Amino acid sequence: MSLHDYYYDLPEELIAQDPLEDRSSSRLMVLDKETGNVEHHVFKEIIDYLNPGDCLVINDTKVLPARLYGNKVGTDAKIEVLLLKRREKDVWETLVKPGKKCKPGTVINFGDGILTGEVIDVVEEGNRLIKFNYEGIFEEVLDRLGEMPLPPYITHKLKDKSRYQTVYAKYEGSAAAPTAGLHFTKELLEKIREKGVKIAHVTLHVGLGTFRPVKVDNILEHHMHSEFYMVDEEDANLINTCKENGGRIISVGTTSTRTLETVTDENGVVHEGSGWTQIFIYPGYKFKAIDCLITNFHLPESTLIMLVSALAGREKVLNAYEIAVKEKYRFFSFGDAMFIK
Repeated sequence: MSLHDYYYDLPEELIAQDPLEDRSSSRLMVLDKETGNVEHHVFKEIIDYLNPGDCLVINDTKVLPARLYGNKVGTDAKIEVLLLKRREKDVWETLVKPGKKCKPGTVINFGDGILTGEVIDVVEEGNRLIKFNYEGIFEEVLDRLGEMPLPPYITHKLKDKSRYQTVYAKYEGSAAAPTAGLHFTKELLEKIREKGVKIAHVTLHVGLGTFRPVKVDNILEHHMHSEFYMVDEEDANLINTCKENGGRIISVGTTSTRTLETVTDENGVVHEGSGWTQIFIYPGYKFKAIDCLITNFHLPESTLIMLVSALAGREKVLNAYEIAVKEKYRFFSFGDAMFIK
């Protein structure tokens, strides 16, 4: 399977740089995975496609303001640190720029000494382990000093941190937002509940590997990043009951999908649990958990467009993307949405 099979041409001006004023007013393309037929709607009309007894599965991870700007003690050189993964209480795996200035023993000062970090080791791919020192609660210090780690294709500065969080974000730990969920407002979710649709929560802390390009031509040789997930018993039971009663499982985002497909057995039963998943979903994959997917428009040649193609078929997906380009849909994290039914 060749990487180039998942390429499409995207004009740069269609990459959304800012979130819309009203989350639910983004556009919604509805793609029928059986026929390939495409319809155009506004996101709040998603409710018309949800039936009583269906189960909407959302990822309640919360993005950390994980990008820190500091200075190297001794030389005052500017250093950018991106928190990737907590290893122990105050020890984080990080991505540091410029890395060559950050050998073990280097101390970095953030926010006039409110926070300091010492590089204690170099890990694979050139990332650094940093031990942080501060007074008080780390998350509060981070909220004060950190910036949202927006994807590299977004060049505008985010005015309001909350716009890179879903309205149901709960458990901190993500380096990127589960962006399909950004379209929901609390009011829309309430209307969906009132219609008789169940809403189940899963947690998957999105890693920056989400944006890591696939560098091998044969996609089967691609090594997936690992991400931490949690599914509790109550939510697993809710999803299983919906399935047993003939309801559809509608996943909000590729992150919820990867979580569900990790914790579902061959008989389609969802199990509670937590751990690390490296699941790679591409065409040929047989879905065990989900029936439908709400998602954004993804980067060419990314693992995410491969996942969407596994559900709806590569030709149908690429045809829908071609239509989206012609119709000037907004792409990527702050862009428009697609519902694959």
